[in-house]
Amino acid sequence: MSSGGWEPPAEHPAAGGRWFEPLAAHAGAAYLRYSFTKGTAQEVGFLAEALALVPGQRVLDVGCGPGRHAHALAERGLEVVGLDISQEFLRAAGAGCWVRGDARQLPFPSGSFDAAISLCQGGFGLLGGVGDAVVLQEMARVVRPGGRVGCSAFSAYFALRHLEESDTFDADAGVNHELATVRNQAGQEAVFDLWTTCFTPRELRLLAAAAGLAVDALYAVEPGRYGAAPPDLDHPEWLLLATVAPGRVRPRSV
Repeated sequence: MSSGGWEPPAEHPAAGGRWFEPLAAHAGAAYLRYSFTKGTAQEVGFLAEALALVPGQRVLDVGCGPGRHAHALAERGLEVVGLDISQEFLRAAGAGCWVRGDARQLPFPSGSFDAAISLCQGGFGLLGGVGDAVVLQEMARVVRPGGRVGCSAFSAYFALRHLEESDTFDADAGVNHELATVRNQAGQEAVFDLWTTCFTPRELRLLAAAAGLAVDALYAVEPGRYGAAPPDLDHPEWLLLATVAPGRVRPRSV
């Protein structure tokens, strides 16, 4: 940790870098081989009920990756638009309504969706603790008043309890840096830097309030096992469920 304030490296998202684009370009469809992607049906089933989603509603998946949650939601009769910055991930997603774009400046009119989600650090949680608030504000902006927002985030408590020797946790920024070996479709391996923003429940509630969201629930979860457990020290992720406050004018974030 720097003594004079946090100074991200040039490739870090807080310095304008998009470290996840080369990672996604390398992984492509092989991303879906990882174990944490295998619980999609359970996650979507829980979210559909918790967010009271019904067939015909329009849902935005921010940071959709290869589209696993978007496809599962579409199978439930929802009209789903998936957004991701990675062209390779969108190509791997196959048939569907996909938009390449930045989660910090969503290319959609205000109030044009019934709900928005961002799961598994797909958009929210990858921006170095600097742009994540903007992502949440943008999600709130594009959802109609009274609509719902669902967002997962990595737990700072869990990250610190299970910090690897090779990890570097920046206490100032709340960002964990690690090196990960990623294998592509052809079995070729490459090492990438990962920066994951970690949060506390209190921080998520404050970010939600600043975005014009009323928090309905905040649960402790893990991939493939979403449920209504209260915040604790043992689950790797939080699941924030919120409602867009009626009557709030939400200008585009800059």
